Amino acid sequence: MAQISQDLAEELISTAHAMADAAGQAILPFFRSKGLSADNKLSEDFDPVTIADRNAEQAMREVLAQRRPDDAILGEEYGAQGGTSGLTWVLDPIDGTRGFLSGTPTWGTLIAVGDDDGPALGVVDQAYTGERFIGGLGTAEWTGPHGGGALHVRDTRALSDAILFTTFPEVGTPDERAAFDRVAARAKLVRYGMDCYAYVLLATGQIDLVIEAGLQAYDIQGPLAVIEAAGGIVTNWQGGPAHNGGQVIAAANSDIHAAAMALLSDQPQG
Repeated sequence: MAQISQDLAEELISTAHAMADAAGQAILPFFRSKGLSADNKLSEDFDPVTIADRNAEQAMREVLAQRRPDDAILGEEYGAQGGTSGLTWVLDPIDGTRGFLSGTPTWGTLIAVGDDDGPALGVVDQAYTGERFIGGLGTAEWTGPHGGGALHVRDTRALSDAILFTTFPEVGTPDERAAFDRVAARAKLVRYGMDCYAYVLLATGQIDLVIEAGLQAYDIQGPLAVIEAAGGIVTNWQGGPAHNGGQVIAAANSDIHAAAMALLSDQPQG
């Protein structure tokens, strides 16, 4: 993307923090609250949305209206809003609403800002645990009540030593599931159900791979920027850009990425 000045970088980082703060304040009163209900956005499956999702995105949009009114917005709950600055904020107020409804602290608020080429800055914020992960524009760090510091992926090189995560056992279509299973069969350990939290575990050097399918831009842009700032790799299953969603593989390093890609590539492409 176009060069971003130091002053603009600092403004974008400050704005992202303000948005994460506002989203957390909107969300936390509803987490693990009695009687929290959800609307289903799908007619034949379950894609829940709660008042917390909607309130959090609205809170972030209000921050942008005050601080960056000329920027465009793409949000999961309220769609696209045009801008004139050349920058777009991509927002997922609660990634992992199923986990949110279940009381698990694996959901997060995802924030990214960039252009058509992808995000320059990303934030993954877990308001309940008090952890925030931010990457891009010269920043790669996390903070939390029990520590913090620089983000850095780990150096596992063999797929047989790798820890692999995905959110759902189904992993998209039957062909996509079969491709995932080929990688899973070679990995040391496979875990499920972590939503966006899996990506920050990769960025903090805890795991080695995240493989997903069927993502939207707002599902991946925040985590993508955080992982790349930590030294990791995020692409689609063909090795191309992943910022628009779809099939996504995030890896700690080029060796793990190449090994997983070789197994995924046997999947028939439609």
